[in-house]
Amino acid sequence: MKLHDLKPAPGSRKERTRVGRGIAAGKGKTAGRGTKGQKSRAGGSIPAWFEGGQTPLQIRVPKLRGFKRRDRIEYQVVNVGRISAYAAAGRFGVESSELGGTQGAAGDPVTVNVEVLRRAGLVSTERKPVKVLGSGDVTEKLFVATDAVTRSARQKIEAAGGFVQVLAGAKASDDAAAGDSTAEPASDEPASEPEPEPEPEAASDDEGTDPPKRRSRGTSTESTDTDL
Repeated sequence: MKLHDLKPAPGSRKERTRVGRGIAAGKGKTAGRGTKGQKSRAGGSIPAWFEGGQTPLQIRVPKLRGFKRRDRIEYQVVNVGRISAYAAAGRFGVESSELGGTQGAAGDPVTVNVEVLRRAGLVSTERKPVKVLGSGDVTEKLFVATDAVTRSARQKIEAAGGFVQVLAGAKASDDAAAGDSTAEPASDEPASEPEPEPEPEAASDDEGTDPPKRRSRGTSTESTDTDL
């Protein structure tokens, strides 16, 4: 085999179709572009995302507004005023034998937890955490065991003689977060006083020191040679 015998593999090379060279050539007249229309014109390229003029997909899709936190906790909220009203009406004492939400002897606080709230209809499920809000007045002594509580709700419950217990594992309430102090304690060591700056030394008037000579304008101190 010699160099002039080398040929490409059969089917690996295909001749270019010469369009617009007459009807007999098979690709004359419209040259494979069809009849009329945007694609039959020179330079009539259409992008892949073009949808014929209808509203494009990127405009039909709703825009992303903000974001959602992955660790966001959805609380079931209950106002402390409704809890107090239900306790005053005795609606928590119906299930007291099963759930421990008892209103015992006079002066004992009413125990309120997620099970009691669900049985009373204040929350819909026991699978989600509960947060007690501070709207309304508290007239009953309450022992509230909840996942989170606002500062105003805690203050109203404690002012009525009750108390609040935040369950372990839940996020800290606003009151607990406000009570945490991150400031470092002040040091007992006295602040060091700045060292006094040294006073500038006064210039000494020595007898041997000659006063500076004044130089008159236009007068040279050097001797000039008058000889030409």
